[in-house]
Parts: sequence; C-alpha cells; structure tokens
Amino acid sequence: MLLSFATTGAKTSWRPLSMLARSLRQRHYTSGRVFETTTAEFEKDVLKSEQPVVVDFYADWCKPCKMLAPILAAAVEESGKVKLAKINIDENLDLARDYSIASLPTVMAFHKGEPVSAFIGMQTPAVIKKFVEELEKEK
Repeated sequence: MLLSFATTGAKTSWRPLSMLARSLRQRHYTSGRVFETTTAEFEKDVLKSEQPVVVDFYADWCKPCKMLAPILAAAVEESGKVKLAKINIDENLDLARDYSIASLPTVMAFHKGEPVSAFIGMQTPAVIKKFVEELEKEK
C-alpha cells in the first residue's frame, strides 16, 4: 500500500494515498465548470442542470481516463456554455450500472436531463472540442 505523509496542525500521520487523493478532490474546481459529483448529487448536478453537462465516468486506476481528463476540462473551459461533471465509478457503482458503463473512460452528454450523445475511450482534442461544440448547439 502506498502511503502519504499528512500534517494537520500539530498532528502528523501517515495515510493511504487513495485517502489523500479523495481528500484533495474538491466538489468544484477551476472556474466551477468542472466538478466532481456523486450518485446522491447527480440529479441536481446533471439531470436538473439548466446548462448542458458533459459527464466523465472515470476511475482512479484508469490511465486513459487520466489522459482524457485535462483535454475534456480544457474543452469545457473554452466553451463557457457547458459544464463537466466527473463521476468516479468505483465510488458510485449504482450510477455506473444505471448508465450501463462497461468501458472506461465513458463520456456522456446530457441536455435537459436526457443523454444526447456519448463516446468511449481516448479521443483527440479536436474530436472532444467538436463533441462539446455539438452539445452547445443543443441549447
């Protein structure tokens, strides 16, 4: 097990890296257009969103997911009209089952509470930009 060194005030401890990764995740980061969500928050964050939402189903162990993440985030930040919700399938198994996520990364676009398009696997920045632009047009 990989460990990380953590200091909180006067207390110092060692904890698993997976715990550190979870503790570093913020619900909303960058400009607020890219955020982590959960099964409990999915309806509010994605299905009832007034803006179109790209949903990135990923896992911490998935290398293509890690390569895709910054490209997706950049496309969404550039767009300004679309949000990106990131869902860790290992922590949200019910949601992964509900949307039949069988391969990673899986990216789905939602508009007005409905999935409108999707892709599986690593894509080029140009393809991802076009995917986001097409979702903008749904508005």
